[in-house]
Amino acid sequence: MLMLLKSLALKGMIMRRIILTFQTLGVVFGDVGTSPLYTFSVMFSKAPVEANEDVLGALSLVLYTLILIPLIKYVLIVLWANDDGEGGTFALYSLICRHAKASLLPNQLPSDARISSFRLKVPSPELERSLKIKERLETSLTLKKLLLMLVLAGTSMVIADGVVTPAMSVISAVSGLKIGVSGVTQEHVVMISVAFLIILFSVQKYGTSKVGLIVGPALFIWFCCLGGIGIYNLVKYDTHVLRAFNPVHIYYFFKRNSTSAWYSLGGCLLCATGSEAMFADLCYFSVRSVQLTFVFLVLPCLLLGYLGQAAYLIANHGNTTQAFFSSVPSGAFWPVFLIANVAALIASRAMTTATFSCIKQSTALGCFPRLKIIHTSRKFMGQIYIPVMNWFLLALTLVLVCTISSVYEIGNAYGIAELGVMMMSTILVTLVMLLIWQIRILIVLSFAIIFLGLELTFFSSVLWSVGDGSWIILVFAIVIFLIMYIWNYGSKLKYETEVEQKMSMDLLRELGPNLGTVRAPGIGLLYNELAKGVPAIFGHFLSTLPAMHSMIIFVCIKYVPVPVVPQSERFLFRRVCPKSYHIFRCIARYGYKDVRKENHQTFEQLLIESLEKFIRREAQERLLESDGHEDSDSEEHSFSKDLIAPYQSVYPLGVPLLSDFKEMTNSFSEASTSDEQSETSLHDAEQSLEKELSFIRKAKECGVVYLLGHGNIRARKDSWFIKKLVINYFYAFLRKNCRRGVANLSVPHSQLMQVGMTYMV
Repeated sequence: MLMLLKSLALKGMIMRRIILTFQTLGVVFGDVGTSPLYTFSVMFSKAPVEANEDVLGALSLVLYTLILIPLIKYVLIVLWANDDGEGGTFALYSLICRHAKASLLPNQLPSDARISSFRLKVPSPELERSLKIKERLETSLTLKKLLLMLVLAGTSMVIADGVVTPAMSVISAVSGLKIGVSGVTQEHVVMISVAFLIILFSVQKYGTSKVGLIVGPALFIWFCCLGGIGIYNLVKYDTHVLRAFNPVHIYYFFKRNSTSAWYSLGGCLLCATGSEAMFADLCYFSVRSVQLTFVFLVLPCLLLGYLGQAAYLIANHGNTTQAFFSSVPSGAFWPVFLIANVAALIASRAMTTATFSCIKQSTALGCFPRLKIIHTSRKFMGQIYIPVMNWFLLALTLVLVCTISSVYEIGNAYGIAELGVMMMSTILVTLVMLLIWQIRILIVLSFAIIFLGLELTFFSSVLWSVGDGSWIILVFAIVIFLIMYIWNYGSKLKYETEVEQKMSMDLLRELGPNLGTVRAPGIGLLYNELAKGVPAIFGHFLSTLPAMHSMIIFVCIKYVPVPVVPQSERFLFRRVCPKSYHIFRCIARYGYKDVRKENHQTFEQLLIESLEKFIRREAQERLLESDGHEDSDSEEHSFSKDLIAPYQSVYPLGVPLLSDFKEMTNSFSEASTSDEQSETSLHDAEQSLEKELSFIRKAKECGVVYLLGHGNIRARKDSWFIKKLVINYFYAFLRKNCRRGVANLSVPHSQLMQVGMTYMV
């Protein structure tokens, strides 16, 4: 019986690994897997084949590009620069911000570093280089802005890639009809491609795990076809193409073709397209599974596919316009054509999935307007679908296909988008090597010089042909960059203004425990973005409403630069005023990979439970202080110690959330001394604790109301014209049309109370 159970467990493990391999193929490698459809065709459109040496030189370029960029750079190096399993440019930015305070949004707290998933590795004193880089990043506003702009540029190129990848993959696969059916024209190819693209984006909502499991076996068959056709052509035509592994043929290729060879570099790069998708889609799979699948299946099949095409072209110089489909044996043409089109659709999904991941990360880190995000899997929280972006990408892809129907021109646009992402990744990974990995400077310089030099060489080639129509993709990337930059700039200005205009603690003290108004039973959750201080919008509520709830909790939903915040460390509580005021601050912390899918009732329950635990821990701490014959009556004293907070987390109370709290602690302690002196005995302390907990429960029973303060910003009249244009029109438009933060909680309208406020910046 035991042996049978072990056998079943082993079979289950093997089956899970097979399923994971298929899903990895379907999600991660679709893009790079379809590159043989168009690489040689685009290359030889720039540098026509005149002799066998031209084919060998082009093949040698492709082979070494595959080895250097997808294999060495991405699979062996860049994949390890992940942020706890998250990949992409924003994951790199988050990783850097966690080790150096490089974020422009000033909402960082010392308590963030105590989240268990932070796992901060402080540079060792011996490595002065890392410490100097960290200090330089933290003190230089220019470097922070430059770093952010690099990240935004890379992200905009990823989104642009999400437009050009479906266009290139589908239209190149459908173009095979010209070989199979003599009467098919380019107009027919465009019409069929449009139909395929509409179907592709329509099934995107079904998620990665469902679709990935279906298309994984299809892509496995595609890679087998590539390898099989390659071996067939090698045996039938010419095995001497294996000489292309000698890099001297690259030199001969440039010597024979000079300028034409340089133009063809843009086409050569297409063999490495999808490399960035491997990194961006890493959140769905482990580094090891991606590495093993690429090295033992994807790369060998790709190499065989290119070797086979080159062997065919040496015998057929005139068939370079459709190099792949011309090299397919006639008896296998239609099955291969069918599986090629399926693989092209899969490749398009891979980049669209990477685009969704990138947008979610940038939204969480305050660099993209909030959009509706649907989580397509209950098991895997990283699998998402963004409806607005899905249809936006479809519309732009259709415009690109209908406007630029030539595979060669789309290929040039493809190269621009890919190279933009690759160069940004190289720079960011170099910074990770210096700041976090702390490896030898010689290795870092070698990585930066080799790969950045190689990518700049490719980039110079594609930029030369930007007038052919590929400028469209550059314009689109610039528009996305501006949207992200304006959103980040406006959000930063709004936060800084709210910090400057926060409500004075003197005013709260003068108002007294009743806040200058009637305290009605119930709990008021006042949402705001401030991590410190009392928001100015609270004063607006006090002056607008005839009564205020008996308990007020300032709720700040904050994203920290980690992928996931454990649920036990989600809520961070502090008292804003003495006990009699019943005012608390709660910071709900989320990582950029976290799923905010709890409804308002679940959120309320978790928040109240955490508040009760916080109050119990606070009471325990006060008892410990009194046992130690310390002055527990002082409010200042209680804020100078570390307090064990809900779920065993330790909060550093030596750094108060209210920046001006220290100035008021003596006054507060004087006002509350008479109340606290009666809590000297254990019985009195327990009675006081139960009284406060009972107060919270009664307030909860009376109902919870969400107080939403919509803070808008407008530029002052004496501001520059550009600033007025950006803030009053562009940022205002984005904020008006983005998704509200409270929408994730699905709060009924009967429990909502909203007040607007405008800040002049």
